[in-house]
Amino acid sequence: MDKAAKENWILLIEKASLALLGGLFVLFPLVFTNITTDIFTLPKQAVLIFVVLILVLLYGVKTLLLEKLRINRSPFDIPILLLIVAFFLSAIFSVARFDAIYNFVPFLLAAISFFAISYNVKNNKSLNVLILSLLSGGAIISIVALLNFLKIYIFPFDFAKTQTFTTLGSTLDQTIYLGLLLSFGLYFLYPFLKKLNTGSEAKPSLSVVLLGILTLLVAIGFTISLYILITINKPIILPLATGFQTAFAAISQDAQRLIQGFLFGSGYGEFSLSFLRFKQAAFNANQNIWNLTFFRSTTFVLELLATTGLLGISAFLFLVYKIIRDKKPFIPAVLFVLAFFVLPLSFYHLTLFFFMLGLLASLRNLSGHPSHFEVELSLMVSKKGFFVLSEGGGGEKFGKALSSVVFIFILIFVSLIGLLTFDFVKSNIDFQKSLVFAQSNNGTQTYNFQSKVLNSATGRYVDAYHRIFSQTNLALANSLANSISQGSSPSAQQTQTISSLVQQSINSGRAATTISPYNAINWQNLSSIYRALIGFGQNADSFALLAAQQSTVFDPTNPQEYINLGGIYYQLKAWDRAIEQFQVAINLKPDLPNAYYNLGFAYWQKGDLQNALSALNRVKELVKSDKASLDKINSDIKNLEDQISQGSQAQAPVLQQPETALPPQNPPVKIPAPEAVISPTETPTPTSSPTSPPLAP
Repeated sequence: MDKAAKENWILLIEKASLALLGGLFVLFPLVFTNITTDIFTLPKQAVLIFVVLILVLLYGVKTLLLEKLRINRSPFDIPILLLIVAFFLSAIFSVARFDAIYNFVPFLLAAISFFAISYNVKNNKSLNVLILSLLSGGAIISIVALLNFLKIYIFPFDFAKTQTFTTLGSTLDQTIYLGLLLSFGLYFLYPFLKKLNTGSEAKPSLSVVLLGILTLLVAIGFTISLYILITINKPIILPLATGFQTAFAAISQDAQRLIQGFLFGSGYGEFSLSFLRFKQAAFNANQNIWNLTFFRSTTFVLELLATTGLLGISAFLFLVYKIIRDKKPFIPAVLFVLAFFVLPLSFYHLTLFFFMLGLLASLRNLSGHPSHFEVELSLMVSKKGFFVLSEGGGGEKFGKALSSVVFIFILIFVSLIGLLTFDFVKSNIDFQKSLVFAQSNNGTQTYNFQSKVLNSATGRYVDAYHRIFSQTNLALANSLANSISQGSSPSAQQTQTISSLVQQSINSGRAATTISPYNAINWQNLSSIYRALIGFGQNADSFALLAAQQSTVFDPTNPQEYINLGGIYYQLKAWDRAIEQFQVAINLKPDLPNAYYNLGFAYWQKGDLQNALSALNRVKELVKSDKASLDKINSDIKNLEDQISQGSQAQAPVLQQPETALPPQNPPVKIPAPEAVISPTETPTPTSSPTSPPLAP
């Protein structure tokens, strides 16, 4: 290829790269779809990943054409690379490795976007285009927010026809996103506003006019979002004390992985696991949020400490230092740093941060800042005969070799990440199709699509898919068993199908606990499967108890865990053990009606009617503002009082039965046991009565 042709191709690549970046800036906050299980985040991540991969590939082609390796240097390069390494190690050593890696890949591409931006901005015109593109994305979601606020709904989806709908999925996320973007627009608009204030008669350029209009729209969107946030849709944020406690506990109290926890945290994006494991019982005093699982901490920094450990927070603070040490700091970046320390930022904001940082590096490079410059690297032979990278112009003998090696590495990277991302997104779309079929009671298609997903390259490593597939198999087995007429024997084919579905249910439930063994939800699910098989499967009762005990290990202060465990003992008629678990639940949350209700019925079944009445009276006091619950408990209390007055020892109504219980088999079917991660210690018997004493009968 001659020199002129190469130059034309290089120019075309530069224009295409700039267009891709501009399109990414506009589309990123806007994209959402209901064809994926995650309506908002996954589509944005997919767009980000594929666009940045194309940019990386174009960079490789350009390097091959130039026969040189050109890079733009800035003070942010090393801190960002260290941050990538820290997050990667955090994912590798995570308590949920595969999920953490899935979370890491979008972060990696967001970080790479910084380098793509700083490399592709060659002049002030291209910088202005990207600034306006970034603000355009914010302006469009601001227009959407304004129309929704006025109850003018432009999207055809039912879930989008509400005043609080946002393409970011959260009013809080939108408010923060637009607020940070507003500071960005005002920063570049300020010089012109300053000139106007001094009486300058200079006419604004088209770019300045567009900048002003877009910034105004962002300001309107921010104002509306903030108003909705304060009045209509108040956010639920983890209390600061719990955020602090969880973060420091995650890096200091993980007995099974003390060094890994201290250095790498629980794994990037895995805050919910740390929250469940390390929140204190005092958290249950928060009436409106005690039963919620938080996937974000109170602030981004606290979340980072819990999920990436000492290495992650150190790399982040190094980047912060590089941002604020400048004699003339970039105000939007400083505000971003402040937001990291005081707000619960999400992946959207982290991506916006890298976008802004890339534009800042480009701005400094164009203005001739001494710490921002372009470097050309070529492969040369030193006097000692070694191949070395050297700065300098073109013409080196081995320049083509270096560019070829770089291109091969880029091609491998783009192909690997691109194919895996495509498979992940396709699997997610197929799984969403299965959920749609499940809603229409099409069991066959539900099963087929979910089975297809679990045989894919990435889908087999998603614990949530296995968890849902296990319940699908159990429901199908239960449906088939119930379809057999009473008094008739199932055919050999029916028996084989039921047994096969049960085995698949257990195997998928166990697979979920293998993929993410520290996730209490996976153990709850496995316990529910075994519980439904009590009487059908051999040792199902013991397996159900073991899985439920594992769940309490990974969510030890959740009273519902002990109610579930007590429910299994109740089902097995082990009244004393059931009573112990219900009392533990009461000790963890003394105002939980369901714990007292279960305790009362366990006493009732045991024949201890006075304690049963005391517990049910406590329920009555706790639900006095709920008429339906009050009527139910009054009926139960009347029945119990009638038994007491008549001296009867009749059994209480049956409670705690699983919704999908298969009919007993004789002999029971042999089923696989759960594989415990941590041997649970026996739950201690409470040494005192419930914190809130029950009412006297």
